[in-house]
Amino acid sequence: MKKKFTVLTLAFAMVFSMMAFTACGGGSDSGDGDAATGEYGEGYVFKHGYDKDFPPYSYIGDDGETTGFDVELAQAVCEYYGWEYEGVAINWDAKDAELNSGSIDCIWSGFTKSPDREDKFAWSEPYSINTIKIMVLDGSGIKTTEDLAGKKVGVQGSTSAQEMLETPDEEGGCKNLADTFGETLPYDTYTTAINDLKAGAIDAIAIDVTTGDYQMTKIEGLTYLDEDICEEVYAIGFRTDDTVLRDMVNTALAELAANGKMDEIGQKYPEIYDNLSMINK
Repeated sequence: MKKKFTVLTLAFAMVFSMMAFTACGGGSDSGDGDAATGEYGEGYVFKHGYDKDFPPYSYIGDDGETTGFDVELAQAVCEYYGWEYEGVAINWDAKDAELNSGSIDCIWSGFTKSPDREDKFAWSEPYSINTIKIMVLDGSGIKTTEDLAGKKVGVQGSTSAQEMLETPDEEGGCKNLADTFGETLPYDTYTTAINDLKAGAIDAIAIDVTTGDYQMTKIEGLTYLDEDICEEVYAIGFRTDDTVLRDMVNTALAELAANGKMDEIGQKYPEIYDNLSMINK
């Protein structure tokens, strides 16, 4: 009798354990989903790291609020999953340290997926194709890149434009061109660089075309040289071990591209609309 009781007790215990495990998400149907998303369930606080002076991707609007294509798209991803959005304005020079410290979940602010950065981040799918051009003042007399020899050229520090100017041509950069400049001057922001260009403190600026196009809608007297100095793609950079979060954001971006939400956001920013590769294939 005691033996039967023990067997029955063990049987009931096993059934109960299996029911409890299934209820907690351990069953085959729901467990894969929970394992795939981990801590990133509804209510997760998604910390979006961005440069607050990189229009039209992320910047302070006329109303004093942070806005831009990347900001609105990140907010749409959060809405898709039921996450809480937290925008974190960062010093662009310290973006890697901010990410690695955990103060942000990603770098998402016109961030170039360049060969030098390829293995340093877990990258999302690219969402914008861009080119880097040389901006000058109308009537400056600078017509081609050959005219930049001996000139002062500005660039925003820690950007892909600066990286490309420092990368050898055989590795996809344009260092040969930069070596002809009299001086390459890094700036905290392109806004400051453009102010110096207008003041005559520098002769030209190396800038990505979507940011440059936006600046041209606000400031008169700016133009580009005809030549593109290189091409780049924008994507979102996550910590290398945050592939689950990266994959979830990729899934949301694909859905937002398919359901028209990305298009709706993109049309607010005509300067970059044609460059948005996930909706203009």
